[in-house]
Amino acid sequence: MALWLVRAGKHGEHETRFFEDNKIYLTWSGVENERLNEATTFEQMRALVTRTYPNRSVAWVSQATSQFWSFVARMKPGDLVVTPRKGKSAIAIGEITGPYEYGPNNPGIYHHARAVKWVLLDVPRAAFEQDLLYSFGAYTTICEIRRNDAERRVREKLRQGFPALTMTSPSVRDDDSELGVDSDGEGIDLARVARDQIARHIERHFKGHGMARLVAAILEAQQYETFVSPEGPDKGIDILAAPGPLGFGRPRICVQVKSGSSPVDRPTLDQLIGAMSNVQADQGLLVSWGGFKSSVDREVANQFFRVRLWDSDALVEQLLAVYDKLPGEIKAEIPLQRVWILVPPDDE
Repeated sequence: MALWLVRAGKHGEHETRFFEDNKIYLTWSGVENERLNEATTFEQMRALVTRTYPNRSVAWVSQATSQFWSFVARMKPGDLVVTPRKGKSAIAIGEITGPYEYGPNNPGIYHHARAVKWVLLDVPRAAFEQDLLYSFGAYTTICEIRRNDAERRVREKLRQGFPALTMTSPSVRDDDSELGVDSDGEGIDLARVARDQIARHIERHFKGHGMARLVAAILEAQQYETFVSPEGPDKGIDILAAPGPLGFGRPRICVQVKSGSSPVDRPTLDQLIGAMSNVQADQGLLVSWGGFKSSVDREVANQFFRVRLWDSDALVEQLLAVYDKLPGEIKAEIPLQRVWILVPPDDE
């Protein structure tokens, strides 16, 4: 058995198709009319890729060939697949249940598929040790994850029901990794690694009510006046915020902060909406470090003009956007330095 990383597009644009169809797709443009399983050897696949993409470099062709061959010939029913969620600090996990399928009548670029039983769609990234997150951050769209006994460890987490979904700091096993390249030779998304490191630092230093303090500091850096509820029962209100002198402007925002590592469900969103009504807030902000279950995701469109959702990724993004404006004590607790890295070329 093996563990595979399969991305749902550079920006997660294929996620809906992946999850609704219970499949993974090879989404390269240009091969929609090719029956990839007619290439029965690796060299035949290389010839197909070279013919299809004549202007690509030798290195690009080699990488694409490896990914095509893995999708068509190396993946097996029973193998696990992980798909990082875009716009969410979460990982989807599934089990491959069928062979390569060619669907010439499928719409768009969804002609090359494998059936998948999705086991979990919203596992928080915090549930995985850092070395696994390094591998999940490989730049390639499709690759096997072999480092540090990854497949056995993910299966064990599935069997145990992901007991790591608490405010803990998993140990880092990176003895065989170097910055930028994992032990399988795949390029690592260093920006993703940096965000994960910042997130783990926040997780350790802003537990419980401390998370509300951090969110309030971010809102204040965005020119809001805030009121932070004292530690203890808050009746769905952790922070009240509004712009303008003394905080008498609009919009009035009611904020609920959940610092646990488990995704929150629909009742938490309903509680926030009720609290908004109680304090005559115009909008709400629901911050959940562990992310959101699909029941909350389904309400995003319905609540678009009333509620915003921040998971750990969104919170880190907001933090970075206003970092220079944060108070000194917060900067001291989250010491950051800006660096520049080269963006690798697309592999599709």
